[in-house]
Amino acid sequence: MSSPTYEKLRADIITAMKARDSVATTALRTADAGIKRASMDANKDIDEAMVIATIRKAVKNLTDANTEFAKGGRDDLIAANKIEIALLEKYLPQGLSPAQVEALVTEAIAATGAQSKKEMGKVIAALKARPEAGLLDFGAISKLVQSKLP
Repeated sequence: MSSPTYEKLRADIITAMKARDSVATTALRTADAGIKRASMDANKDIDEAMVIATIRKAVKNLTDANTEFAKGGRDDLIAANKIEIALLEKYLPQGLSPAQVEALVTEAIAATGAQSKKEMGKVIAALKARPEAGLLDFGAISKLVQSKLP
């Protein structure tokens, strides 16, 4: 295992257990299980990219669940999810600013020569090949690329 983020997560699980913080212990153990499951599914060792992607997916799922809970008026579940999201977000790298994201998208459109929304896949592929790809939210990127292409 060559992931400092994963090693920190594992250490924080032990710290939370010793502190008898059941909320943090449960949230961190769930993230750990998700990372291990992703490793087994991909049949490869745990690396930094896998850890970040798995945690980012967990945060997205919790955020989406909050939207549904809000529709159902379940403020208690929203509060619990917000705590879990805050716990997990400290393991994610800081994202890029909106200006940086916009510059990357503009650069990718120019580099690929995309002229219409039909060529959006080329732009997304070019962005995924960049070193900053782990910091990008491709759901938001997709909307931005669509808005820039006729």
